Amino acid sequence: MSRAPSLRPSGRPNDAAHPRTQVVVVTGMSGAGKSTALHALEDLGFYCCDNLPTGFAPEIVDLCERGGIQRVALGFDVRLGDFLAAIDEVVDALDASGTRDLHIVFVDASDESIVRRFSETRRPHPLAADGDVVDGIHRERERLAPLRARSTRVIDTTRLNVHELRQALAAQFSAAAPGQPGRMVTRLVSFGFKFGAPVDADLVFDVRFLANPYFVPSMKHRPGTEPDVAAFVLETEEAKAFLDHVDALLAHSIPLYAREGKAYLTIAIGCTGGRHRSVAVAEALAKRIGAHGVPNVSVIHRDVARGDVAGSRGSDPGPLLPGPALPSGRASRVTAEPKLKPEIGPGRSE
Repeated sequence: MSRAPSLRPSGRPNDAAHPRTQVVVVTGMSGAGKSTALHALEDLGFYCCDNLPTGFAPEIVDLCERGGIQRVALGFDVRLGDFLAAIDEVVDALDASGTRDLHIVFVDASDESIVRRFSETRRPHPLAADGDVVDGIHRERERLAPLRARSTRVIDTTRLNVHELRQALAAQFSAAAPGQPGRMVTRLVSFGFKFGAPVDADLVFDVRFLANPYFVPSMKHRPGTEPDVAAFVLETEEAKAFLDHVDALLAHSIPLYAREGKAYLTIAIGCTGGRHRSVAVAEALAKRIGAHGVPNVSVIHRDVARGDVAGSRGSDPGPLLPGPALPSGRASRVTAEPKLKPEIGPGRSE
């Protein structure tokens, strides 16, 4: 095989203005979860390329550095064929004489586990054209032996599920400080029960027991983002106690969800129409969560602009309690919906 051109380090200076680029090579056995690992790294902020010819890998990292991308993950596996012959030289070029933070993660599993996964997904093994999966696994181990020998970490997924694999990678490669939430996005969604609860909610809180501004003529058609409407809802003993309890629950659980490797945590707050009580509570909880140092917090008011539905006042008028009048304030914020994530196994991974 002819050698790919220019396998030289970029020579980029390693100083405070140009921090070391983190390069993670993800490799391993077919069916062990390599693609799932790459997806997990992508969720952690890595720019990911899978199964490029090895000679292009140093050039890709150089281009990323010139474009300001400092976290790159590359997928190599047995499908590269003869390109694997130059893997030692490619790894040396990626390391750039120690000027980059290079990691080689080898994802492995027992032969029995890999055979079972291929049997369950009914996908062909890349080296088992004749249908003999066991023989294909043995040949794959031989071809990947040089990469496994240079690996900085081997992850055995024989007894791991997809969440545990993501958690293992997040623990090592998350950009956050140890013990703190990383890139997980925490979404607080206010909604109206008469329009249906969000289907992607992880936690749902019903606040229809709180005082309802709907029955105050001056507040009926104004959203819970306005300060006097929010104060009417929040400045009661019931609301204060509720916020304190939920705040304590979220302060405890959000870091645990992040540690599990979740990309999104959706907390839904519901009232009857989604215009007043749920909106005010969602905004108040977002401020409290942010005060705990949780990053990437967004607020979505799903139903605040739907207005009144003719003939529908809901089934819970709520207690009529006085609230102090304050000047009007800001509008609601809206963010995009998330995408679903894949699972381990050759059916979706390899």
